[in-house]
Amino acid sequence: MKRFLHILTGLLICFLGHSCKSDKDFLREKPETFYTVDNAFSTSAQVDQVLIGIYANIREAWTNPNEQGWMFIFKGNGTDEFDVPSIRRGSTFNNYANINPDNANFYNIYSFWYDLISKANLAIYAANLPQVKWNTDDEKKYALAQARFFRAFAYRNLGETFGGVPIVTEISTVPKYDFTRSTRLETYDFAITEMEAVLNDLPATTAAGGRVVKGAAQHNLCELYLAKGIELDATSKTAEAKNAYDKSIQYGNDVIDGGVYSLMQSRFGKRATEATVSIPVYKGGVYNTANIVDTIQQATNVFWDLFQDGNVNYQDGNKECIWAAQVDYTAYRGGDGKSKLPYSRTYGPVFRDGSSGNITGTNEDVGGRGISQMMPTFYAREEIFSSKWGGDMRNSDAAFRRRFKGNVAASSYYRQDVPWTVLYNGSADNTTNINNRSLCYPISCKIATDKYTGIADGENMSNLFRDEYIIRLPETILLRAEAKQRSGDKAGAASDINLLRTRAQCSYKVTAGDMDDNFNLILDERARELIYEECRWNTLLRMGKTIAVERIKKYAYWPEAQATLTFNFNLWPIPQKVIETNKDAVIAQNPDWINK
Repeated sequence: MKRFLHILTGLLICFLGHSCKSDKDFLREKPETFYTVDNAFSTSAQVDQVLIGIYANIREAWTNPNEQGWMFIFKGNGTDEFDVPSIRRGSTFNNYANINPDNANFYNIYSFWYDLISKANLAIYAANLPQVKWNTDDEKKYALAQARFFRAFAYRNLGETFGGVPIVTEISTVPKYDFTRSTRLETYDFAITEMEAVLNDLPATTAAGGRVVKGAAQHNLCELYLAKGIELDATSKTAEAKNAYDKSIQYGNDVIDGGVYSLMQSRFGKRATEATVSIPVYKGGVYNTANIVDTIQQATNVFWDLFQDGNVNYQDGNKECIWAAQVDYTAYRGGDGKSKLPYSRTYGPVFRDGSSGNITGTNEDVGGRGISQMMPTFYAREEIFSSKWGGDMRNSDAAFRRRFKGNVAASSYYRQDVPWTVLYNGSADNTTNINNRSLCYPISCKIATDKYTGIADGENMSNLFRDEYIIRLPETILLRAEAKQRSGDKAGAASDINLLRTRAQCSYKVTAGDMDDNFNLILDERARELIYEECRWNTLLRMGKTIAVERIKKYAYWPEAQATLTFNFNLWPIPQKVIETNKDAVIAQNPDWINK
């Protein structure tokens, strides 16, 4: 997978109307061959190149190597978990005076999924062309299964965020302006049918990481049936909703109890023998071994192991990885500039602005070269671990680092831990303190490391070069817990939550009484386990009712959300551009966004 993600192909270029011959041949008045969808494919490898392009697109959306604003929203900017720091206030996605159907971010996300659907439809069509030769029937079945999985995966995401959308299953060679919307329920049903159709053509495991496996489809079916049940409940179809929740639980069981996957309970992987790590403290923030004046000691644990280079894939011995995007430093150095996780840069704090009198620099001691494109809200960094929730491996210093030593010689905290009261309230001016709090925050082990790759090659501490989870078993467990709660089994839901809390060595285990009807406990546990991993907008919008709006208004960092979010929604708007360009049929706007 690491190799095929950076292979370049001229195949798709041919579909833009160019010949794949030399420039000289192309300029002939009467070229001998024009490539069409029907004759551009002749080998199974060419079909696989289309699938590789989809894998690359998904990796880019999850990792955002080019720091595109819509991808930050896709991963949670504007939810209860994430906001923007003071230096990015213009990029907020919480000011609803500026958020309407014309907002380009909605169009970019909507278009991303339809581009993926288009490629999946192309792969399906090409795989069935008579001239394409396959080595075995199973090879063809797996190619078709991957393509149909991707198509269903796109429609699940569209259904959760935009609701009912046009279902497109054929490639089109001419412009089309008469698409019609399905309902949200029909969108879910289409994705369910597709996923169930390919289950037996997907392998349980693969020799190398990155490719879709059966567990990925079962996980998505667990989520799809849960989403379907919520939608049925919203229209008082209680019996049908219960059936959907039962199917969700069944698919969750297949993943969780099927014998392929399990939570990692003990130390594993390449750094399992390191009980502690030492993070150097650089005087004045200057990267030089002569400037190392102290260290920060951290006791590591199995949760930390999950996010270390070489530990992510199932093939690495990580039995809770269901699907991971492939990132490789050698490929990056060889020209695949998107083969990186720019997390230390995009998600990292900016102590050098927020507390420059005490902490400065861009090195390991401050979590790398952070510029904070989006930052965790106080809900995500503090509230989910407050009071009885604090005794949690996921809140340990190795997992969510809260200790930072002063590295400015003039500071009274030089070579000492700088208290958060100083980091948060170091100024006599309250506005300055509010701004500083948005720049200074704990650092998750998911976005930084004590061992940055490529420094000797001229890299700075912006990027990680490890694979990245798309689906990890704890999310399946949390989906099953939610399905159990919605079906009336709060004790079963609590038991599922405690699978994660036991692994995290939490001092408090939940009970049925903790499972509140607004699903705050489940959303909090998702934040504790999956921050920086899940697509939080999908989760909140899928929840239905007014849950998304209430949580955004309650937990957004800046006051704009409370002031401007004066309406309810559990769907994003259909982009206005989509409505306007579909001139031969009406695509109705989602009700909560009409006249916005």
